[in-house]
Amino acid sequence: MISVCMATYNGEKYIKEQLDSILYQIGENDEVIISDDSSTDKTVEIIKAFNDNRIKIYKNMKEKGYTRNFENALEKAIGDVIFLSDQDDVWIENKVQKMTKILENYDFVISDNSIVNENLEIINKSHFEVYKTKNGFLTNLLLPRYVGACMAFNKNVLEKSLPFPENAKLCAHDYWISLIAEMYFKSYKLDEQLLLYRRHGSNASSGGEKSKNSLSHKLKVRLYTLMHLIKRYFR
Repeated sequence: MISVCMATYNGEKYIKEQLDSILYQIGENDEVIISDDSSTDKTVEIIKAFNDNRIKIYKNMKEKGYTRNFENALEKAIGDVIFLSDQDDVWIENKVQKMTKILENYDFVISDNSIVNENLEIINKSHFEVYKTKNGFLTNLLLPRYVGACMAFNKNVLEKSLPFPENAKLCAHDYWISLIAEMYFKSYKLDEQLLLYRRHGSNASSGGEKSKNSLSHKLKVRLYTLMHLIKRYFR
């Protein structure tokens, strides 16, 4: 069983296109879990209009923020394989099939993506090439380039990842999950673009771009995350 976990917030402009690209790739017994962070537009209305039993939507009573919103969705996942999804991208055909096949032998897989504008026109064909993305624990602790929307992993990775560290500002969900995977499990870097990664100026995530935060903040993030990774080892 596959669980696609999506966090939404005022995503009415792109949410239908994204869900269309996901639903035709998954089976009738799979699920799309959506945690909505108190959207004030028609996001929830558009989702409900699909009238698809595979979609399970949970609306937060108050805003949780980007990472906590994803955590809320992930906590409700019951699938053997978990996919992360943003609200505004488009999945390439066979993304699910190709990544689940790899997860027969690995615990975590990260695919490449094509960076596109709001009209799905390609800006950069390969995220991996632009940001020199490499796998490995130390590499991604120091220079995180993984994109959460390109991740899929087995349930054992999810169980090890939850709950997320308390300070979401110092430990984003995709950074944390990727490091859990690299530290404790078998990971695979798939050099194939399986996502149209839409950048439109209102994205909640940085998209694996080089951080513009201060050096002191970057250091604090890495030390905080490393401390919690070690604590998780002894849990």
